[in-house]
Amino acid sequence: MNILFFLTPKEEVATVKETDTLQQVVEKMEKRGYSAIPFLSREGKYIGTITDGDLLWFLKRRNFPELKTLKGMPIITIERHRDNQAVPIGATMEDLLDKVTNQNFVPVVDDNEVFIGIVTRKDVLVYLQQKLAENHKKGALLE
Repeated sequence: MNILFFLTPKEEVATVKETDTLQQVVEKMEKRGYSAIPFLSREGKYIGTITDGDLLWFLKRRNFPELKTLKGMPIITIERHRDNQAVPIGATMEDLLDKVTNQNFVPVVDDNEVFIGIVTRKDVLVYLQQKLAENHKKGALLE
């Protein structure tokens, strides 16, 4: 099975860019209800993942500055504590399953490391559940 079957294209994925400010990132995560979001370079390459924990620890280290201060804080200055590991477009299902086991989403990049979308754990689990149900139904018909 090709991992592109599971891909949510980048046009449908909320992302943040290294040129965004902390306030923009907080607002985007709040609006979408995300606890983690892909972090891209100006060229669209996958840098890593910004999490709500990264933002919280950043603010704590700065004694929780006023909201208006966040407008001038570039997101690129925030230390990330864990990045969702990306897979290349040609990754195998085994590679994908290895990553999706430990991550809510798996970023997918092309041969130039440019972000092309994500595969969510939910999409993989729904697919596996459907396959299990189909196999169970086939087994019941054979009995």
